[in-house]
Amino acid sequence: MGRAALGVAALAGMTLGVSVAPASADTAAQQVYVALGDSMASAPLVLPTTGPLACGRSTRNYAHLLADRLKVDVFRDVTCSGADTRDMTQPQKLSLLGVDAGTAPPQFDALSADTTLVTLTIGGNDAGLVGVAQNCMQLNPLGDRCKDSYVKDGVDQVAQRIDALGPKLGAVLDTIHQRSPQARVLVTGYGDYIKKGGCWPVVPVLGSDADWLQGSVDRMNGVIAAQSAAHGAEYVDVRTPSKGHDACQAPGVKWLEGFVPTNLAAPLHPNALGEQAYAGFIAARIGG
Repeated sequence: MGRAALGVAALAGMTLGVSVAPASADTAAQQVYVALGDSMASAPLVLPTTGPLACGRSTRNYAHLLADRLKVDVFRDVTCSGADTRDMTQPQKLSLLGVDAGTAPPQFDALSADTTLVTLTIGGNDAGLVGVAQNCMQLNPLGDRCKDSYVKDGVDQVAQRIDALGPKLGAVLDTIHQRSPQARVLVTGYGDYIKKGGCWPVVPVLGSDADWLQGSVDRMNGVIAAQSAAHGAEYVDVRTPSKGHDACQAPGVKWLEGFVPTNLAAPLHPNALGEQAYAGFIAARIGG
């Protein structure tokens, strides 16, 4: 995966017979920010883009906006569409329109001992939630519920996948601390995708399925929050403040797109307004 790095070096001059004073205690430490995560963080189709095309990494994603706001010295954004927890430590296979597009390096390659800030959005692909949502598209208002194909004998298979994310995310956070022991680590959840009861046919999902899908997102947010608390990271809630900005809303109000985007963004992903809002939530947490 392509990484953008801005190097900052200190230039020290020396004059014969003149000693060089040590750096002042007030000298600010270099800020090194690394952004990790999946397509919710990379913001595919939100133009303009940077890095591997298959990663869908936007220069208007929350990480770029946050880096600009914080005026960090070094910024490395390695977020990439399709990433899951395995891609933190292993190369990620990339594809574009079904065609092999090579690989991206493990995202953890961007971490360094002097990293001071890490943001992470991960878990949706481990649980396969975008694929589940796509399977739940229903053009017939009297059609079968999608939920019934995922809940067998009272067991919610999607919920099982979400719960299985917990230990994997915990291991990811532990490794971040090992590689970047000075870093403040902030982990975001996922947003408010669809209002209670849905809004068929604007978002063509049956009402009961809409509630089940958002409930699954909320369950995943709970797992992410719990693992963050248990592994020395800070959870940033984007779900609560995004209420009323779901895919059912009008363009200019919604932060998340539906199956047919009305703003430049990938289906079922944040648009530019959403990424801007997320950057604000994270900045507020850092400032707090």
